[in-house]
Amino acid sequence: MTTTLTDENRRKLRRVSTATLTTALFKRGFRNQFIQDVRPLAPLNESVVGEAFTLRYIPAREDLDKLSAFEGTSHPQRRAIEDCPPGHVMVIDSRKDPRAASAGGILVSRLMQRGVAGIVTDGGFRDSPEIAEMGFPAYHNRPSAPTNLIRHHALDINAPIACGDVAVYPGDIVVGDSEGVCIIPAHLANEIAPEAYEQTAYEDFVAERVRGGQGIFGLYPANDETKAAFAQWRPGWS
Repeated sequence: MTTTLTDENRRKLRRVSTATLTTALFKRGFRNQFIQDVRPLAPLNESVVGEAFTLRYIPAREDLDKLSAFEGTSHPQRRAIEDCPPGHVMVIDSRKDPRAASAGGILVSRLMQRGVAGIVTDGGFRDSPEIAEMGFPAYHNRPSAPTNLIRHHALDINAPIACGDVAVYPGDIVVGDSEGVCIIPAHLANEIAPEAYEQTAYEDFVAERVRGGQGIFGLYPANDETKAAFAQWRPGWS
């Protein structure tokens, strides 16, 4: 089941942390939506949000994965780079193996120029210093220089995958911040976005009160008095 994420909720999710989202998902019984061992190459000013467009690698085989495999227009990795829709986030299943690159600076630059929102792999990128300077949201396990053909055989495009031990289905909502990446099942995104946005407002209120010297009891979580104080404070936050 899929649901189109509204523009308003997309805007709200850009203000929400992955920590807040994982709590909202936990309330609904989802315990495994934060991609493991994946981090941004550079800090983000706001969260990246987009629908998942996926690519899956299996182990390479020497008779198939030669440099000549990149010739023509049919190689799945190259095809995925050209087919990933603008506004989406490319998510790559590299089997948590960063010993060979999932992609490099040229391919990531092509995604950026095409209007793709970001890229995530549970493997590694080559040219990682270059990618880090692009201002493009990119997440990986660690830098990796060797070509993907040494370890990876690109296979499925836009099919269900695993990335960092999380199931990712095409169209799921990917949210990445400076800590990492959370996957929201598509049909829940419009429900979770406003809730997480309001929770973010409350957490900003709490942080302000704690910096002012208030203790956490009755504040986090809130008692009735705190809820009333937050209701007065809330109109000034946006």
